[in-house]
Amino acid sequence: MPLKLVLRPGEKLIVNGAVIGIGDHPVSLFFYNKVNFLRGREIMKEENCDTIEKKLYFIIQLIYIFPEDAQLNLVKFGLILEDARLTHPAESELFNDIEALVREGNYYRALKICRRLFGDAPVNASAGPAEKAPRPPVIVTRVRRKPSTETAE
Repeated sequence: MPLKLVLRPGEKLIVNGAVIGIGDHPVSLFFYNKVNFLRGREIMKEENCDTIEKKLYFIIQLIYIFPEDAQLNLVKFGLILEDARLTHPAESELFNDIEALVREGNYYRALKICRRLFGDAPVNASAGPAEKAPRPPVIVTRVRRKPSTETAE
């Protein structure tokens, strides 16, 4: 059974390292084989890594999206994870789960668990006050037009 993603107009997606932009209409994508993907709202930019939790998320993201650099980034992951454990000792169980998932190669699930550390803040939001409000979901309706009764002369 394929994986189906429904994306909103203007949304971006990373698939196996390639950035894909969506046009003016909602799009449904089907993946029939294994792919590494992140939707725009799940993508962390390096300049937004202002906390240890976000740095941890970002390094897992790099391991996931760019497997060719995984060995180097796994070393960085270990260092950042230890800093995170020291900063937040109460979250020890969560860090253990993240570490186990990364060691198993289940990076997407590790990212999902790591997002719990952010609270309600979106992944790609900057800390500035000029944040955009989230866009409402796209609702597509079909409008039927009545046929014109006028005849062309």
